[in-house]
Amino acid sequence: MINKKVNSVNDATKGISDNMTFMLGGFGLSGIPENAIAALVKSNIKGLTCISNNAGVDDFGLGLLLHQKQIKKMVSSYVGENDEFERQMLSGELDVELIPQGTLAERCRAAQAGFPAIFTPAGYGTEVAEGKETREFDGKMYVLEHAFKADFAFVKAWKGDAAGNLVFKGTARNFNPCMAGAAKITVAEVEELVPVGELDPNQIHIPGIFVQRIFQGEKYEKRIEQRTVRTKE
Repeated sequence: MINKKVNSVNDATKGISDNMTFMLGGFGLSGIPENAIAALVKSNIKGLTCISNNAGVDDFGLGLLLHQKQIKKMVSSYVGENDEFERQMLSGELDVELIPQGTLAERCRAAQAGFPAIFTPAGYGTEVAEGKETREFDGKMYVLEHAFKADFAFVKAWKGDAAGNLVFKGTARNFNPCMAGAAKITVAEVEELVPVGELDPNQIHIPGIFVQRIFQGEKYEKRIEQRTVRTKE
C-alpha cells in the first residue's frame, strides 16, 4: 500500500507557484480546505486561477486570497456572500467565469474520469453557449463544455487514511469528491487521519488512487455562512 501521508500542510503544498490553476472543494463555507487556503495565503503566490463553487466570504476561505490580490481569475457558479469578490468583478480587476452549478461539477468530474469534454443542455440558447459547439441529440440541443485542467486540487474530508481513502460528511460531498483526482496533484486535508484498514470499505467515498498527498488538518473554524435560528415564541 502506497503511503500518501505528509507531515504538514507545507509538505502538502510543495510545488505550488505563480500562475497555476487550483481546484478548491467546498460548498459555501462547508467542507472548504481551510489549512491549504491558509498556506496559499502565506505563500504569497500570485496570478492564480481558482476553480471553486464560490469564493467564501470577505475574511474567510478564498476571500483571504482575493483580499491579497493573489487570484487573477475565478471560475465559479455564483458570487455568494463575498463583497470583495463582487467589487473586483464589477471593477474589472478580477476575471470571472460564471458557470451553471451542475456544469461546474460535471466539468470537474470529466477531468477526474479522463474525459476531454461533456455535452450538457444547461445554457443552450443563452450567453453561456456563445462561441461554443452545440449539437442535437434525440431532438434536444446540447452545449460542448471542456473538462477543467488544473495543477492542484485541494479537498477537505472528514476522515482519511494514509493510503488516501476519503470519507466526507454532509454538504462537504457537493464538490470535494468530484475534484479529487481531477488535477495533476490532489491534496486532501482531513479532520481525522486513521491507519490503513480502519475505514469501512463500504463507507469510503473516494479511493486513495485519486489522492497524491494527505495530511491531518488542525484548528478548523467551520464557520456558518448564513446563521438562521427560530424566533422565540
